Amino acid sequence: MLELDLQNASAATELPSEAQLRRWCELALRQRSADSELTIRLVDEAEGRELNHTWRHKDYATNVLSFPAEVPEGILDIPLLGDLVICVPVVEREAREQGKTLEAHWAHLVIHGCLHLLGYDHLEDEEAEEMEALERELLAELGHPDPYAEE
Repeated sequence: MLELDLQNASAATELPSEAQLRRWCELALRQRSADSELTIRLVDEAEGRELNHTWRHKDYATNVLSFPAEVPEGILDIPLLGDLVICVPVVEREAREQGKTLEAHWAHLVIHGCLHLLGYDHLEDEEAEEMEALERELLAELGHPDPYAEE
């Protein structure tokens, strides 16, 4: 079971529904047998930039930030997975620039962020290939094209 806490701190009006966000999360997390609890916070550029600067030391807003929960063993007995922060204007801009549908790009970034919460990464080529292959597979199940395909 997935417990999703959705926080909308964005002024945007065209956002995915909670049901869509939940579906994308559940798809990405289905390999996890345990219950999962996560937060998705939708933000505008100022907050996205501030968080990216604070946590990654990069002075710009990025599309998605993943914050895996670091709960010490035996302290809390909750299935806290972590938080995703998604910068809505960046998602919208990237979709336009990359010629992708907004829904496909949203689905990709939510799945990408959830995979980070599960421990996937793309710092090394081998890790990136594994993570991207899984993203392609999950997005294909949704009927969306390969997000890494060349134009």
